Amino acid sequence: QVLLVESGGGLVQAGGSLRLSCAASLRTFSSYAMGWFRQAPGKEREFVVAISWNAGSTYSADSVKGRFTISRDNAKNTVYLQMNSLKAEDTAVYYCAAKRVGINYYTWQDYDYWGQGTQVTVSS
Repeated sequence: QVLLVESGGGLVQAGGSLRLSCAASLRTFSSYAMGWFRQAPGKEREFVVAISWNAGSTYSADSVKGRFTISRDNAKNTVYLQMNSLKAEDTAVYYCAAKRVGINYYTWQDYDYWGQGTQVTVSS
């Protein structure tokens, strides 16, 4: 059974920082691209950031460029999302996801496994 478990969410003031972690029980974690998506109440799930299997490439939504950074530690089967300069509009449930193949990192339908999500609330 594949499990992705997110942690690190919480309540933070605007301008603050949070670091999310996602621990994956994937046997071949290093062969998976990983992504973070988010979903705010009443809105569709949207792409945030992604990282290739070897961390050679990263991809970011325009709304978070320069503020959010994705990284991974293949030895720990963990992917991270460092979020700085948080804004009220970043408030959402953040989901970690893994994809085995393909080059489309931006579409949630292309991901194979998902975590349960962690709530991030930014107060203005």
